[in-house]
Amino acid sequence: MSPMNMRLDELSPGESATIVEILGNDVIASRLMEMGLIDGEEISMIGRAPMGDPTEFSIRGYRLSLRKTESSRVLVTKGA
Repeated sequence: MSPMNMRLDELSPGESATIVEILGNDVIASRLMEMGLIDGEEISMIGRAPMGDPTEFSIRGYRLSLRKTESSRVLVTKGA
């Protein structure tokens, strides 16, 4: 992981980033890509549920809720 890269679950509410990579080759990685989480897409964190999981994101004009175990598999980079 490069110094500018971070995991999607590390974003704070209101922050945006660009997807760099989905980690793994399993069913979860495929499912994340099918939901539109692909390299180069801009994603914004909207907020977290009261207990911290799941987290809601905005991507490609829709809202998506992901569990921490899923969002930790997505590497993103914030603007330079």
